[in-house]
Parts: sequence; structure tokens; C-alpha cells
Amino acid sequence: MFGILPIALIVLAFVALSSTVKIVPNKNAYILERLGKYKATLQAGLNIIIPFIDRVAYKHTLKEQAMDVASQMCITRDNIAVEVDGVLYFQVIDPVKASYGIDDYRFASIQIAQTTMRSIIGKLELDKTFEERELINSKIVEAIDSASDPWGVKVTRYEVKNITPPQSIKDAMEKQMRAVREKRAVIAESEGEKEAKINVAEGQRQELIARSEGEMQKRINEAKGKAAEIESIATATAKGIEQISAAISSQNGKDAVNLRIAEQYIGEFGKLAKQNNTMIIPSNMADISSIIATATSVIEQGKKKS
Repeated sequence: MFGILPIALIVLAFVALSSTVKIVPNKNAYILERLGKYKATLQAGLNIIIPFIDRVAYKHTLKEQAMDVASQMCITRDNIAVEVDGVLYFQVIDPVKASYGIDDYRFASIQIAQTTMRSIIGKLELDKTFEERELINSKIVEAIDSASDPWGVKVTRYEVKNITPPQSIKDAMEKQMRAVREKRAVIAESEGEKEAKINVAEGQRQELIARSEGEMQKRINEAKGKAAEIESIATATAKGIEQISAAISSQNGKDAVNLRIAEQYIGEFGKLAKQNNTMIIPSNMADISSIIATATSVIEQGKKKS
């Protein structure tokens, strides 16, 4: 019997020592109660307590936690029932409030998230619920954060995972999306044809402009050529006349003119005899000198006028 007593004392001492020393892991906090009343918050590391009088009532992790929010049915503004679930991220800031401010802050946070979700979804139409995820997330975080302040919990963010409408609505949405895609395809095709026609028309317009400009340049060049030709002929004619005038004014020039006129007269008269059956004979055929005298007088008058 005396051998059992030391063993019992050793066991009792070991239990007392283990109850006296409390090692708190990093990023954790323990709530210490003494005789049922809050005494202190044990931080990470080695902590000494009084056995059988002090006890660790609550253990909290100070890490950010993620918690699934179960799916629930929500009614949209246009009376469509959708199933929505999400993920809630939060962190214990004040372990004392988390222990005594509320019985179960996890359960309370989920309930606020679900009620806020139903309220927000009820204000949106079905199409907007898919577009306004950021708005839904921010509203839920704002609602839970304001309510959880007395609990010592900080809600960091909320993410909507799935918004699932009924199968009939899915089928209708799929048909609508198919129609929209087909419409976009038709519009894209028509835009392509339009661009092609515009490009062809622009090419034809530029071709016509180029042709007209070429034709205009051609006519300008031809006109310039004709003008240069006329000018050259006029210049040559003027030089010829000047030379003839100079020749007439020279010695024996008048006799040469008379001889030239007589030759041309006889030549032209011969042509008439060859080409026509009927021939007009001058009344004074023998007096060719009178014709030459007449021509000579015309030339003299021209010289006097010049």
C-alpha cells in the first residue's frame, strides 16, 4: 500500500504540472476562465495557469477562415427562382468578443449571408444577377461586417460560387444566346459584304478618275501639239510671205511675178481642159497680158497698203 501512494502522488504531480503549463500554438488565442469567470487571453507560447482553478474555456484561431454558405432558393425581381451558394471569408479579431459576444459566430454569419443574399437577389432581375456579382458580394460583406462587429469577427470578403436557374430558364437562355450569336454572325457577314462592295466601288471610282485624268492629259497634249503645229505653219507661212515680198521688191522681181502668174494660169486652164467635157473659154483668149496686168495691179495695191 505504501508503494501505491508514491505512484499516485507522482501521477497527481504530473497531472497538476500538465494542467499548469499551457502551450498556445502560433496564430491562436485561448480564453482563460478562473472559477467560471473570464480571467485572461492566453497568447501564443508558454503560459502558466493554476490547475483545478483556471481552465481554458475557448480556443480560437486568428487565421483567416473560409466557410461554405449552403445553397438556397432566391426569388428574383422578375419572379424566377434561382439557387445560389457562396463562400464566406472571415477572421477573429477579438477572441473575448468571439467567446462571449455570441454563442456561435459561424452559424450567425452564415444566416446573415443567406438573408442578405435573398434580399439582394429579390431586387435584381435574372439577367442582372449574373452581371452584378461584385455588387452582391460587396453588399453581403457590408451587412455581415456591420453585424459581426460585436462578435469580434471581421468579414474580409464573400464570393458567390454559383447562380443556378431552373432548367426551363437555362433552355430559354441558351436559345436566346444562340439567336444572339446567329444575329452577330449575320451582322458580321453583312458588314463584310458591305466593306467589300465599298472597296470595289472605291476602286472603280479611282479607276474612272485615273482614266479621266489620263484622257484629259491626252487631250491637253494633243491640243498643245496642234497649237504648236499651227504656230509652226503660221511662222513658216509668214517667213515665206516675207521672202516673197522681198523677192518682189528686188530687181526684176516684178517680171518674175508676171511670169509665175502666167504659168499658173496656163496650167490651171490646162487642167480644166483635161477634167471637164465643158470648158469655159475667156472672151479675150489671146490677150494673156491683160490678165497678168490685172494680177500685177492687185499685188501692187497690196504692197502699198502694207
